[in-house]
Amino acid sequence: MIIAVAGVAGTLGGAILTQRGSERAKRREIELVRDHEEIRENRSLRRTCYVELNRDARQFTTALKRHLHVMRERGVEDADSGALEEAKNAHRDRYSEAQMIAPEEVLMQASVVNQALNKVYGQVKRLERSAPEPGETMETAAQAQYEVWGMLRTMRTAMRQDLGVSSED
Repeated sequence: MIIAVAGVAGTLGGAILTQRGSERAKRREIELVRDHEEIRENRSLRRTCYVELNRDARQFTTALKRHLHVMRERGVEDADSGALEEAKNAHRDRYSEAQMIAPEEVLMQASVVNQALNKVYGQVKRLERSAPEPGETMETAAQAQYEVWGMLRTMRTAMRQDLGVSSED
């Protein structure tokens, strides 16, 4: 009788232990899947943010260049100022988003670009109002705007490296 009870208890105990082990394994598997999904979603979020930040920074840079050309060729009209403001605002929004998402290495490069763009924007607006600071001319503003392109390349490289994409373009 004792042997039979021990056998049944052992069989039932083994089944319970097997079930608990199986449940633990399933929980670990679910956690791994969740972690993997979270990593994938985070990368996707960063990728989208980087694409938009890169695009909007490039468009702001191009809008500054266009605005400088308009200032040289003719007077600035409301539509010209509106296009520049729209590009500036789009970049500001993307940069704000990147500040919440991007790791420090990318954010440092994005900050360099943001500061350079805002500096050029300030120069352009002062020139437009005929109130430049000492040393500010159309040529210095155009040169500063041109230099942003190199900063954009550096920012893009940092973004690509963060995403695990080859840094070679």
